Amino acid sequence: MANLKTPNSDDAVHTSTRSRNVVPMSGMCSRCVDGCKGNCDIWLSSFRGREVLYPGPYGEVTAGADKDYPVDYSHLNIHGYAAGAKGLLKGVTASPDTAVFEDVNTETEYGWDLKVPMKVPVFTGALGSTEIARVNWEHFAVGAAISGITLVCGENVCGVDPELQLDKNNKVSSSPEMDRRIETYNKFHNGYGEILVQLNVEDTRLGTAEYVSSKHELQTIELKWGQGAKCIGGEIKVDSLERALVLKKRGYIILPDPTRHEVQEAYKAGAITEFERHSRLGFVTKEGFLEEVDRLRDLGFRRITLKTGAYSMKELAMALRYSSEAKIDLLTIDGAPGGTGMSPWPMMNEWGIPTFYLQSLAYDFSKQLEAKGFRVPDLAIAGGFADEANAFKALCMGAPYFKAVCMGRALMIPGMVGKNIGKWLDKGELPKTVSRYGNSVEQIFVCYEELKEMYGEGIKEIPLGAVALYTYTQRFKTGMQQIMAGSRNFNLGTISRNDLMALTPEAAEVSGISYVMESYRDEALDILLE
Repeated sequence: MANLKTPNSDDAVHTSTRSRNVVPMSGMCSRCVDGCKGNCDIWLSSFRGREVLYPGPYGEVTAGADKDYPVDYSHLNIHGYAAGAKGLLKGVTASPDTAVFEDVNTETEYGWDLKVPMKVPVFTGALGSTEIARVNWEHFAVGAAISGITLVCGENVCGVDPELQLDKNNKVSSSPEMDRRIETYNKFHNGYGEILVQLNVEDTRLGTAEYVSSKHELQTIELKWGQGAKCIGGEIKVDSLERALVLKKRGYIILPDPTRHEVQEAYKAGAITEFERHSRLGFVTKEGFLEEVDRLRDLGFRRITLKTGAYSMKELAMALRYSSEAKIDLLTIDGAPGGTGMSPWPMMNEWGIPTFYLQSLAYDFSKQLEAKGFRVPDLAIAGGFADEANAFKALCMGAPYFKAVCMGRALMIPGMVGKNIGKWLDKGELPKTVSRYGNSVEQIFVCYEELKEMYGEGIKEIPLGAVALYTYTQRFKTGMQQIMAGSRNFNLGTISRNDLMALTPEAAEVSGISYVMESYRDEALDILLE
């Protein structure tokens, strides 16, 4: 088998190899020439060092690892049927006139007791302290709110707020950036979805939970063990020495250390142009986890969720068992490789259990947990999803435990597209890829008049990035309705693993989904030979 990735060169870190032939294992050119002018990973790392670990330019890109795993969701196909209609409204008899795809209900909900409904079974990945999340927040937040889906405000938002104020105990007393994030979403919240804030080690130390509970009366808070893009804490970059010193004083790990004389001199010389801010690794114990959940409930949170990454089977078992005992409202399991605004590129490609394998394990473990008499919390899967077909496959493969799919970059792209169309319109510089659909907002966005009908004059307060995100979720909904109707499921509550077939023996072995040449064989033979 060929190498599953492209070592020693990748567009994400701005590197490439000179030779047409490379060594499969290392990615080095078969003929490495003294005097080469670049531009492989090793060559660039020889004078830019640690900078080559990260996709860039920071704040302008999101990145997703491109390792080609042996098995993924493309190795599954969806069954279609020529009869039946499950999940129609009570009292409705299935017929060509009643089983119409536009009537398919794509709504889902999650929560232990107090449920949160969503219009479609997707929600955003954690949009935290990265620059790309900050500058596009209004587009993402308003778009999620009007689309009726949950928005996750990620870790470290208070901690990196330039206007953060701390009390005498070094706890958050004011965070205008956090206020902006919550208020932007809530202004357009329509009863579907919610905004929830993540906590990591530094957030807990700073009292972020106490702040958002007392000032904003948030219903939900999310504990974070990790994510699919990396197995270390959250990271961003800052481009000034003064900012790096401030963040170090707030308790963050800053690399290179801005307090060191030689680092300051390198910054003055222009060799160092950016500093990395890292969060600390968490250490999970059952007792500590249960105590923290109780503490958060005592603060007034009615729902507690958990986000975990692509760790080993042990941590997956811990997440499921501890979440069951703690009555966690939603456990989001994020598989490798994940997407990022700032994660080490080698780590993204090489660590963790890939999403397909991780969800297969989670389903198996959930069945075993349930057989022991434990209630399985509502689950969500994340890690590389970008369309309704694979989202549907994941929901089927994880039924009945998985209620939604968490999408990161796929829900960020519309926000940035809409924002930029607005800028191009203002400048009169629409690219042909856009202008072929029209030269006004009303012509370009197919859902604009729909939103105008819904919000009236309020449409003026909806940024174009939010219009774009809404437009994308409507396409997602329609595509999901078509797939569900074809599989004769008119409600997400009726889908099952039987609605899938594995196209390869390897996919069948990993997932437990029937191989295509065996799926429904017994039923087929019964019909054939009766």
